[in-house]
Amino acid sequence: MSTPFPFTAVVGQDDLRLALLLNAVSPAVGGVLVRGEKGTAKSTAVRALSALMPQVDVVPGCRFSCAPDAPDPACPDGPHEVGPGVPRPARMVELPVGASEDRLVGALDIERALSEGVKAFEPGLLADAHRGLLYVDEVNLLHDHLVDLLLDAAAMGASYVEREGVSVRHAARFLLVGTMNPEEGELRPQLLDRFGLTVEVAASREPDQRVEVVRRRLAYDDDPEGFATRWADEESDVRARIVAARKLLPSVRLGDGALRQIAATCAAFEVDGMRADIVMARTATALAAWAGRTDVLAEDVRQAALLALPHRRRRNPFDAPGLDEDKLDETLEEFASDEDDLGDSDDPGAPGDSGDEDPDPDGPGGGGGRPPQDGPDDGGGSDSDDGDGSGEVPAQGEAPANESENGGAPSPGAGEQSPVRAAEPFRTKVLSVPGLGEGAAGRRSRARTEHGRTTGARRPRGALTKLHLAATVQAAAPHQRARGRSGPGLVVRRDDLRQATREGREGNLVLFVVDASGSMAARQRMSAVKGAVLSLLLDAYQRRDKVGLVTFRGSAAEVALPPTSSVDAAAVRLESLPTGGRTPLAAGLLRAHDVLRVERLRDPARRALVVLVTDGRATGGPEPVALAGRAARLFAADKVASVVVDCESGLVRLGLAGQLAGDLGGTAVTLDELRADSIAGLVRDVQGKGRDGSRGRSQGNSRRAA
Repeated sequence: MSTPFPFTAVVGQDDLRLALLLNAVSPAVGGVLVRGEKGTAKSTAVRALSALMPQVDVVPGCRFSCAPDAPDPACPDGPHEVGPGVPRPARMVELPVGASEDRLVGALDIERALSEGVKAFEPGLLADAHRGLLYVDEVNLLHDHLVDLLLDAAAMGASYVEREGVSVRHAARFLLVGTMNPEEGELRPQLLDRFGLTVEVAASREPDQRVEVVRRRLAYDDDPEGFATRWADEESDVRARIVAARKLLPSVRLGDGALRQIAATCAAFEVDGMRADIVMARTATALAAWAGRTDVLAEDVRQAALLALPHRRRRNPFDAPGLDEDKLDETLEEFASDEDDLGDSDDPGAPGDSGDEDPDPDGPGGGGGRPPQDGPDDGGGSDSDDGDGSGEVPAQGEAPANESENGGAPSPGAGEQSPVRAAEPFRTKVLSVPGLGEGAAGRRSRARTEHGRTTGARRPRGALTKLHLAATVQAAAPHQRARGRSGPGLVVRRDDLRQATREGREGNLVLFVVDASGSMAARQRMSAVKGAVLSLLLDAYQRRDKVGLVTFRGSAAEVALPPTSSVDAAAVRLESLPTGGRTPLAAGLLRAHDVLRVERLRDPARRALVVLVTDGRATGGPEPVALAGRAARLFAADKVASVVVDCESGLVRLGLAGQLAGDLGGTAVTLDELRADSIAGLVRDVQGKGRDGSRGRSQGNSRRAA
């Protein structure tokens, strides 16, 4: 087993280390979600924490790590008698992104269950993580059904396995830690709420601190064991402090004044539900225990709010997590009690009790919760001035800043206009891809999936995961006499087993192709267009799609955002999208076709839906309309599902978007028809495309006739 990087050797990242240590002191806090850019020691810190976790006593031979003084009465390996246990280190179990449901919760031996009538259960990762740490790297890429199972087990402290009438339950209490890069996509808000704390991490911009990071990493890579030995004393001190804080935790008093501050803070930030109040109370209590105190102070409540509320106050998926600290301070001051005002000076266990720490009230570990920083120089990470003199803040809506952000300069004579804000988003009609796919699990189009309604049975390909009981019995029944069946049990062979085929929903690649030319540049009109695209982006976020953004204006098209799971990034690109110039419609379609070609090589199972937002006009070059039609027919030849959002306005309408939809083999809808409360049957129209172009043309003709 490789030597982990020492937890106390991690440079900076005070909030991250504090959140992890608080959960080690009190697992009831509910785990940590660590958000941040790549290369910021997220995984290193989490893996290092496992070495600091105190040992646990387990029942000898129990696969579910039952405590010897209070064994689980429903343990599948039980019942156990109360008695002496065997000490072992707390486990850190990693859940791979591509894990199956059976690997997570465990699996039943179906053959033995059918032939012998016994419950032969093979424990999964949840059982391995009981009384330890369960780590999910890139938790935002985990399939939704696995995240649901994981968080349900974390909330209930138990895992339930149901397979064809056979039920197994076992205890599953663990410290849950997830890490993610927001650029690769967000977690759903209801799943964000299930993590107790969240921490935003970023690489330091301080040269001295970055030098120290590199120095320590190189020293560790050269001699992991020697490096760990040099930090052994600091590791031992933190480990002992965790044990002491756990013992002190039941004695910590959460007074009415602190409770009022917690309730007032959650109400002031309009946090939904009561989970935030409970998590803040548990976090503040753990902070006091970590500081060696038996009373919760206002500074503990403040630090708890900074860790427990940012990810819960998001009002829509595109709101960045964060907390207004001025508003937080005002709320705490308004509801402060007399005992809170005197707490810092009167409490003998106030911050700095260990003698090794610098009680910095403004630092990430405010309230005495800052982890120790002993050992080699940490590079002066407390003097961070990330926001000074960066030179990266654009002037208010200036065109050069927008050109830089979108990766290209405007074409000569483009007459570029500054970006306009998007109109208020709305709920859109469901756009889906026709047919039956086999892509990644999601919520848009029909697909063969591991979860959903059962539609049939087949022979298993590889390991059996979903037994179709009726089909298995039907396959085994004709052979019972030949197999010499003499008892009540059914003689089942492996060849008899049948895998259930299920139909659910998949996520698609939704590629937005947006006309940003001068014909779309009327400010009120472009605001409505951006509002419609933003609404579709919200829909893509909820349906777990990948998204991409291609824009065209002037004389060329560009990929403003390559296909990604980060819908937030697409919203940012859209908001800063300038307009002006000619309408190179063919160039936009050809660039989109090229993007889809590359994505098919990367992810052949994920089907695409092209959403073209345009008024159908094309200018620049010889025969621009005919050239755009030929480019559109490439999509029809590849049978790519497509929708044209017709942005044409005014009394005189040319109906060019309808003609374009016919060439694409798709359908055309107006901005008004895109709303969920407008035309019924939009899904049927989109799914009916691909057979011929008549539907798109007929819609365009009908609008021209109108």
